[in-house]
Amino acid sequence: MTKPSGSSTTDKHARITEQGDQHQASSADTPLLPQAFERSEEEKMAIIAKAFGTIMETLGLDLRDDSLQGTPARVAKMYVQEIFRGLDPANFPEISVFDNKYDYRRMLVERNIAVKSTCEHHFQPILGKAHIGYIANGKVIGLSKLNRIVDYFARRPQVQERMTKQILLTLQQALGTQDVIVLVDAKHMCVTHRGIEDQDSSTLTIEYSGQFSQTDLREEFLRYVQLGIS
Repeated sequence: MTKPSGSSTTDKHARITEQGDQHQASSADTPLLPQAFERSEEEKMAIIAKAFGTIMETLGLDLRDDSLQGTPARVAKMYVQEIFRGLDPANFPEISVFDNKYDYRRMLVERNIAVKSTCEHHFQPILGKAHIGYIANGKVIGLSKLNRIVDYFARRPQVQERMTKQILLTLQQALGTQDVIVLVDAKHMCVTHRGIEDQDSSTLTIEYSGQFSQTDLREEFLRYVQLGIS
């Protein structure tokens, strides 16, 4: 339903909240401010620590307690240097590609790559596995680089659909081929620990291009990652 042009700020906030609850992404690019990289890590951690301390005090926690007084700084360091380090392009992994000297022209599949990400709508963990397949077009990539690319895009506030596409686009560029497929199977703590609190469901996202647009090749890939396709 189209909202009237004079919709209130409350209506706008309701629509934004609904978009977040439905896990909708607006772009294949992570939304970043133009000045996202102007501050140093130390400056970011100082600001985050102060803000998180305010959150804790607002919740009624006593930061004078020995167990709590270091928490704001620990959270700030964790955000900047660990779980959100994928926001900084300086942390993009060095990608090594090699000539396909063996002339291997079949599908190569890397299964069960760990996904440790964070839902950008509720800042709750996303945990699961990624499965990648590609057909070499003159170049092959070091196997560990596939894991590092997944980890890089996972370590930022994310929407699973966007993350899946970001991995695909990066591999297309690195390998110089459209013959790439990426599947992610993950559990979202914003589903299991809040809202509906469904402990058993997981989310599957898939992106593919090139030869993987052919149904038989996609089904072969899915058989390799053992997702019940016979």
